[in-house]
Amino acid sequence: MTTMQQLWGGETDKAVKNFPVSGERVPARVVHWLARIKGDAARVNADLGLLDAQVAERIAAAADEVADGRHDDQFPIDVFQTGSGTSTNMNVNEVLTSIAGEGVHANDHVNMGQSSNDTFPTAVHLAALDVATNELLPALTTLEASLSAKATEFKDAVKSGRTHMMDAVPVTLGQEFAGYAAQVRLGRERVAATLEHVGQVPLGGTAVGTGMNTHPEFAGKVRERLAERSGLTISAPLDAFEAQASRDALVELSGALKVLAVSFIKLSNDIRLMGSGPRAGLAEIELPSLQKGSSIMPGKVNPVMVEMLQQVSAQVIGNDTAITHGGIQAAFELNVAIPLIARNLLQSLEFFANAARLFAVNCVDGITANRDQLETYAEGSLSVATALNPFIGYDKASAIVTEAHASGRTLREVAREMGVEESVLDEALNMRAMTTNQA
Repeated sequence: MTTMQQLWGGETDKAVKNFPVSGERVPARVVHWLARIKGDAARVNADLGLLDAQVAERIAAAADEVADGRHDDQFPIDVFQTGSGTSTNMNVNEVLTSIAGEGVHANDHVNMGQSSNDTFPTAVHLAALDVATNELLPALTTLEASLSAKATEFKDAVKSGRTHMMDAVPVTLGQEFAGYAAQVRLGRERVAATLEHVGQVPLGGTAVGTGMNTHPEFAGKVRERLAERSGLTISAPLDAFEAQASRDALVELSGALKVLAVSFIKLSNDIRLMGSGPRAGLAEIELPSLQKGSSIMPGKVNPVMVEMLQQVSAQVIGNDTAITHGGIQAAFELNVAIPLIARNLLQSLEFFANAARLFAVNCVDGITANRDQLETYAEGSLSVATALNPFIGYDKASAIVTEAHASGRTLREVAREMGVEESVLDEALNMRAMTTNQA
């Protein structure tokens, strides 16, 4: 919803003039969480006898409106601003004051018991925790399920394995897809493992971690309210000064996303190569045809979802580099690159949540196997001679491979000519048996 009148005040105007940098605003999710924090803070301060109950309810009602996105146009400050997020904290204070009405003060009432140094990073942590928990993890579960379903569907589709991009001993297409599913599952676990730390927020530390001008029960009670309303696991930090001074938990979460990006690039590269063709590539699988692949070449189909996932993964890796640099920008009691971290981390989380879901639905679910092609490659691979080693030794098997490659004949034909018994060939060159665990 668009607000017709300007609700912010003088401090916001100063920041707008000071930071005309990118035209990109602080992520709305951070603003919404900052409003939720201030709404619950007002109610807690009223419960503690520090704030008039009617004033508190007016502030809380205003905060609910902002948290619902009803005033998103009232937060015009560029994301590249003061490193503590003070400008946006004051922006939120001023907007809530205007909505709450006469007798409400931006600092004395809306900001009571708070500092930009503890509320802004708390809002960033909770925004990241929210997206990771409610959007990214479910999307990864969807993608893992899609890959696992294909692993089952393709469990008996024998194909040539490949190492160093060269022919290797046989595997099944199902085994490869099971590997991709495991990569996504492990990536999900890595992300989930960081969330306990992300949920440890610095609220209550005020300016430097000492809790000055904050009631001893304030932070705990606000956390309880936030957790109850959101369903998220929100807790006190291990140490108030660590929580105030560093954004290590956000760097940790970004690192897990970078690993996931590496996994996405690997599995999507494989899928793109296997789907290459249809006549001059591997053509082992067929990807869904979603749109025209060329404005000049009729009938061309491109791996568009693979390309989307790879571009998003590259962006996430780039974001992680920026987040890492932002994490370094901490001295003594405060990190001063929190808006940068917020911008890049939330983008990474949102991009991956969308990309994983779309890749599952629009690509993986529609993949089909070209079983004839898979079988042809498997039977033509010279690497299956590896299975002859226990029967005839490495040197003789190598000689068979060399002759088969030079002459263009099959391994079986050359081996038979070199005196290998048919019963040995039947046992050794059983490709389906080669794909099972030999341990």
